[in-house]
Amino acid sequence: MGHTLVIVESPTKARTIRAFLPKDFKVEASMGHVRDLPNNASEIPAAHKGEKWANLGVNTAANFEPLYVVPKDKKKVVKELKDALKGADQLLLATDEDREGESISWHLLQLLSPKVPVKRMVFHEITKEAISRALEDTRELDMELVHAQETRRILDRLVGYTLSPLLWKKVAWGLSAGRVQSVAVRLLVQRERARRAFRSGSYWDLKARLEQGEGVFEAKLSHLQGERIAGGSDFDESTGGLKDGSKVRLLSEGEARQLQVQVQANPWKVGSVEEKATVRKPVPPFTTSTLQQESNRKLRLSARETMRTAQGLYERGFITYMRTDSVHLSEQAINAARSCVSEKYGKDYLSPSPRQFSTKSRNAQEAHEAIRPAGEAFRTPNGTGLDGKDLALYELIWKRTVASQMADARLTMLAVELEADGGALGPAQFRASGKRIDFAGFFRAYVEGSDDPDAALEGQELLLPALKVGDSPDCKSVEALGHQTQPPARYSEAALVKMLEKEGIGRPSTYASIIGTIVDRGYATLANNSLTPSFTAFAVTALLEEHFPDLVDTSFTARMENTLDEISHGQVQWLPYLESFFKGEKGLETQVQQREGDIDPGVSRTVELEGLPCVVRIGRFGAYLETKRVAEDGSEELLKATLPQEITPADLDGEKAELILRQKADGPESLGDDPESGEQVYLLFGQYGPYVQRGQVSDENPKPKRASLPKGAKPEDLTLEDAIALLRLPRQLGDHPEGGRVEAGLGRFGPYVVHHKGKGEKDYRSLKAEDDVLVVGLERAVELFAMPKKGRGGRTALKEIGVPEGAEEAIQLFDGPYGLYVKQGKVNASLPEGTTADTITLEQAVELLAAKAASGKAAGRKPGAKKPAAKKPAAKAPAAKDPAAKKAPATTKTGRLRASAVRVIRAADS
Repeated sequence: MGHTLVIVESPTKARTIRAFLPKDFKVEASMGHVRDLPNNASEIPAAHKGEKWANLGVNTAANFEPLYVVPKDKKKVVKELKDALKGADQLLLATDEDREGESISWHLLQLLSPKVPVKRMVFHEITKEAISRALEDTRELDMELVHAQETRRILDRLVGYTLSPLLWKKVAWGLSAGRVQSVAVRLLVQRERARRAFRSGSYWDLKARLEQGEGVFEAKLSHLQGERIAGGSDFDESTGGLKDGSKVRLLSEGEARQLQVQVQANPWKVGSVEEKATVRKPVPPFTTSTLQQESNRKLRLSARETMRTAQGLYERGFITYMRTDSVHLSEQAINAARSCVSEKYGKDYLSPSPRQFSTKSRNAQEAHEAIRPAGEAFRTPNGTGLDGKDLALYELIWKRTVASQMADARLTMLAVELEADGGALGPAQFRASGKRIDFAGFFRAYVEGSDDPDAALEGQELLLPALKVGDSPDCKSVEALGHQTQPPARYSEAALVKMLEKEGIGRPSTYASIIGTIVDRGYATLANNSLTPSFTAFAVTALLEEHFPDLVDTSFTARMENTLDEISHGQVQWLPYLESFFKGEKGLETQVQQREGDIDPGVSRTVELEGLPCVVRIGRFGAYLETKRVAEDGSEELLKATLPQEITPADLDGEKAELILRQKADGPESLGDDPESGEQVYLLFGQYGPYVQRGQVSDENPKPKRASLPKGAKPEDLTLEDAIALLRLPRQLGDHPEGGRVEAGLGRFGPYVVHHKGKGEKDYRSLKAEDDVLVVGLERAVELFAMPKKGRGGRTALKEIGVPEGAEEAIQLFDGPYGLYVKQGKVNASLPEGTTADTITLEQAVELLAAKAASGKAAGRKPGAKKPAAKKPAAKAPAAKDPAAKKAPATTKTGRLRASAVRVIRAADS
């Protein structure tokens, strides 16, 4: 008797499902997509090599027929799936339940050409009950979903592969454009333009500390002589002055200080007391978009990390499917959530009746239920056995789902108006606000986060003492406070996801990869949870705005998204739409051909920013300043100076530009002499930031000693002593108690300490934020070495299995998103099914790592063998680049991407 073959996407999903299926079922993984449009010339079949459209992967002359190929790394997988199908009585395609999953199933069907019955098996969680139901309720492949995915894929390829080559020619090699990506980049650029145009305004107000009985409270000045006092929202961001027509009183510093004295000396009186009852209802359970937003705000996880972690939780049976636009909860989920509320918080905290939420997202589809804990009974976070990011994200999902079935929170908002005599300035009115939580309701489980870290969470009470009209509280102190208005905040990942969804741009399931692509391509940097666009992003956005305005217009892109959804519902025909979009006089293909000759690369590589004595240009190795100056002989010459990478378009002002240009023209700034060598110590600005250098570059000294400034160090605060100390790194800290010397140094990944154990073996630890590489001592270093060494992704090893005979590095055991794995050096190997952390032996680990290394998927070095001595410590920083250096660093994007012209725009398809 044969078997039933079940195909899913990943080994983890296969492992989880296998436990819930009968013994005559065989589960295999496709490892994601098995077929796609060609990503580079080497993937194009020989029969199509000569075709002009083959690189595009879509035959635009033949009804936009896509050319699908099996990538080299998937050929083995396809062969294994075909072998597994032999002898099978039935094939179940059990890929994810969204458009992407439907598409993978269709491609599998095309490749495998099964001669046995085929059914589509769908489920939104991996539990025994869900898998049993799915087995009884199989269906046919949904070709409308497949067609919708295919049309979207073709459209994205047409945009990406048509515009990207234009950017290579006109701006810089290796750039990419994308239907959604380019709009997202423009949003970042628009916000940065607003920050650059921003003019700060200043205003003053008063804050009083008052006492009534034993209660102390604060009140802020709201009116003076009946006029409202100006606040931050009353200022024009482009002028720094009050908005036209503002009927407010702008308090000067002198008036504020005069008023401070007067109101503190005179009696106060309560003018009015207002109490207003209000109700807060719980927010709906998570969708893909809201999960990414809240995870970013509360857990500081990137969209990419959130989706990767959620994928692991789904595949191991902890949560329902994580790509969904729906806020709907099944009856099973509602019952499970209500049971959790009763058990953990009591029946008083249950909502009177089950809550159901309606999906407001336009064109909502994908999975038909919100993201929630899996199963008919929710596992409590502490009962899952999870840890780290997995536990934090599961707990967030658990709390949000449970809170959705809890009672409303009942609050009383308190407002007290107080009057004080301001002397010659007239009567002053102050306002004290408070909040009393009468019944916490769902606040007990969950309070939604905020993009503004200073905003108070709704669950916090701010009580006021019992006050009534006519009371005269004692004034304890009054402060005069000066304020500066702040520029609009840069987008966090959460804020960008929220904006994209609000505007109806792209699909929430693709936001993580889009933001990842923007950062990977150098269009933005992510620091302190803020996305800062680069000068390249400014140049590309300006080019697209001028020549292809529709493609970066939010409303046009949203309408395109609507049309794609209408195609999936059969309301719009896909072929005429693609024909009109790409062909004809106004089509993208024609527009690019016509515009290409009109676009001057010199102009498109130039970023003109107001207030600079120069222009910014995009060069082969990054952004640089360019200006004309008069040479000593009276002739005019061009002066160019590299811009440090950390300087953003909003940060670059005339003063900074002058400093960088002056240093380039006059030579580096000398901080003084090094007393040991007698050479001068210079402060320079390079592509990778400020650095210090001992001596000048010359034939006798082609590579003078250099050292980067530590992260956060300000060049203007640097002293000669600090510079000399940096140049003398690494510094000896002493001997480790277990033998071997300990040093502190500054490398490419920041400050570190290293323990030289002997025979070439070294142990590194990064210094923490509170540690100073110039003063850290031996005791602190030994303390850091005692901490467990973290593996890839910041994971801490569960345990050290041992050091194989003749090896220098230990084999460690880790728990990753796809289960347990062992690691030695750079080689990883997953543990086979049935092997646990307690049963894995050193011999088994060596065999697993050897097999992995031999497979060619890892370094060719055999696990257990001695590692070749490194030429340099892994953590050492390369010497800082000379701003005038001609050679590109080996790690520049240009160097990495030159090998294949087509490959560089793989991500443009999204």
